[in-house]
Amino acid sequence: MYDVLVKNGKIVTADAVSEGNIAVKDGKIAAVLAAGIEPEASKVIDAKGNYVFPGAIDTHAHLNDPGYEWREDYEHGTAAAAVGGYTTIIDMPLQNEPAMTNADLFDRKVEKVDSNAYSDYCFWGGLVPDNFEDLKGMHDKGCVAFKSFIGPVSPDYSSLNYGQAYEAMQRIREFGGRAGFHCEDFSMIKWQEARMKKEGRLDWQGFLDSRPVIAEMVATVDMIELAKATGCKVHICHVSSPDVAQKIKDAQQEGYDITAETCSHYLSLTDRDVIENGPMFKCAPPLRSKEEVDRLWTYVEDGTFSGIASDHSPCSYEEKFKEILGNKIENVFDVWGGISGIQSGFQVAFNEGCVKRGVSPTVLANAMAKLPARAFGIYGRKGEIKPGFDADLVIVDPQKEWEITSDSLLYVNKISAFVGMKGKGQPVCTVIRGNVVAEDGKITAEKGVGELIRRLS
Repeated sequence: MYDVLVKNGKIVTADAVSEGNIAVKDGKIAAVLAAGIEPEASKVIDAKGNYVFPGAIDTHAHLNDPGYEWREDYEHGTAAAAVGGYTTIIDMPLQNEPAMTNADLFDRKVEKVDSNAYSDYCFWGGLVPDNFEDLKGMHDKGCVAFKSFIGPVSPDYSSLNYGQAYEAMQRIREFGGRAGFHCEDFSMIKWQEARMKKEGRLDWQGFLDSRPVIAEMVATVDMIELAKATGCKVHICHVSSPDVAQKIKDAQQEGYDITAETCSHYLSLTDRDVIENGPMFKCAPPLRSKEEVDRLWTYVEDGTFSGIASDHSPCSYEEKFKEILGNKIENVFDVWGGISGIQSGFQVAFNEGCVKRGVSPTVLANAMAKLPARAFGIYGRKGEIKPGFDADLVIVDPQKEWEITSDSLLYVNKISAFVGMKGKGQPVCTVIRGNVVAEDGKITAEKGVGELIRRLS
């Protein structure tokens, strides 16, 4: 007898949508069955004709635990992820105290967060100028990639220059790891910020002009060239521009192992939101034009992106409007940059893609599950609805209408640029390794059900 049977679903894979049933045993998918075949199981979940997606993987999340828990923590962040359909999150090493830059800190972080996790989780390792000797140790612990900044970064972390990035990529290449980069050119942004301040352009258009697409383009192209020179696997984080995406696609077509992600906010929100509404919509890279948002979807559809991430970058209300760590916010450049979206990312992507643009659900299964699992070395456990894979499933009601409200958010700080957005198509049940963790916007499991997932390959 099986442990769980998910029946009457439209099973979504990267290749097709088909009616069928899914049998689960010992946390794994045991069989994918034709419609009508219903073996005995201890628990039966009726999908009621709704879509059954493979659990989404959030390739880029800042859960701030340990050290900055007033912004977010594992209990709230992973609960929000599970409710929203992200069954595995890949947590960033910065906005931790201390930033996770060596193997000892890997163990300390697991000890701190594991008992509070609702979703499964992986770790990005830190990549900063003074920890090159520690990279192999974190890789051996199971880190799925290493995160660095080519642009400016928060005070708890340090950016790399191009020479340092070259050496780091040579080292990471030796043990088969993947280097990930926030690609915005440091010197260009610093100069533009200083220029805007000098010219008195302290409004939101000034902020947007301080981080132009060319800054993202220059850094991305340089990282691609370094990847070609070193043979290192590279991941480009939170791509906001379709023109940048094209450069990544060109390199992929040339045969280089260069992956990338975009985010739900770059696929739905625009620069007009920043100008009209300000602080909640500040992020880096910034939001782009509606025309660029529409074109960016082309690269989701063609498989350029291995991830539609949240880049969940939470903060308190005060850090958007009043002060950050005791420093008063004087102008737009002082405002905390980041959008909270780990709970909303899947439904926003479904509404913007499948509902508004007629994108096939298979595209989301590919971009949010299969390709991220492959890129980050966890494919085989995660990423597909296939026998032997973890039974990570998200049932999505494509007809369910929704409005994102502050009260519905499970974050420590119930604020988000997505509050007020309306759409259709929402996760109604989330299953992680056979455990029903969330239903209808509420957590149904005990915290600690989430597990650390280490890199497999």
